[in-house]
Amino acid sequence: MTRKQARRRRPKTVRRLRLPAIPLRRLSVLALAAAIVALSYKFSARVLDQPITSITVEGPFQRVTALQIEEAIGDQLGAGFFSADLREIRRRIAALDWIDGASVSRRWPGRLDVEVTEQVPAAVWGKSGLLNTRGELFVDNARHLPAELPRLQGPDGHSEDVAERYLSLREGLIPLGLDIRTVRLDPRGAWEFTLTNGIGVRLGRRDVDARAGLFLDVAANIIASRGADIEFVDMRYSNGFTVGWKNGKQTPEQQAMMRDEGMLAGLIE
Repeated sequence: MTRKQARRRRPKTVRRLRLPAIPLRRLSVLALAAAIVALSYKFSARVLDQPITSITVEGPFQRVTALQIEEAIGDQLGAGFFSADLREIRRRIAALDWIDGASVSRRWPGRLDVEVTEQVPAAVWGKSGLLNTRGELFVDNARHLPAELPRLQGPDGHSEDVAERYLSLREGLIPLGLDIRTVRLDPRGAWEFTLTNGIGVRLGRRDVDARAGLFLDVAANIIASRGADIEFVDMRYSNGFTVGWKNGKQTPEQQAMMRDEGMLAGLIE
């Protein structure tokens, strides 16, 4: 019977990594060098961070003055050339009425350059608000309302919707020599607008896009050719629209032209 010889296990060798020792003297030198760099930085920053000595402000200045801008940021100018918070300065300038955007930059050794863009009023909103070209309400209570601006009206929070409707209608009307004076969205969601020649157009609150398209494709051409005789156009029909004539009825010539042009329209007596 053979004996099984016990196998001896070799002990595992554990390798330990040792970092090279840094002499204490070298650590002291490194610490001293770091301290010198830090102190040099602080000293340089303090020396270079001189007071702001001048400000240049560029912009159209039709509604906002350079003095208003300087007053808005005056308490930020004592911080120094490098320590002045440009983001806060931009925020304060942008918060002014009629300011659409602002950029602020440093000019060595002690000047700040400020460039502003003003809001461009595109329409009157409600009684005294003003909308910019993006349909955003930027003034709630304007003192002066330019008479040439269109008047838009609607529930709170819908200024951009009304502005978008105004722009889409106007784009199709301008080539015909027509333009829009007012656009109104009532609380029930019904749309109506008035042209600059005084003709009112009712779109209602259903299928508004389709009705607006039919108005631009057909009814607008009638207005372009015979607008002096028309009082209003009602688009709130499933199969067409009605035209309200100022004299209460169409003349034989008008009826013949309507038939010849193949226009689907009714008559309000």
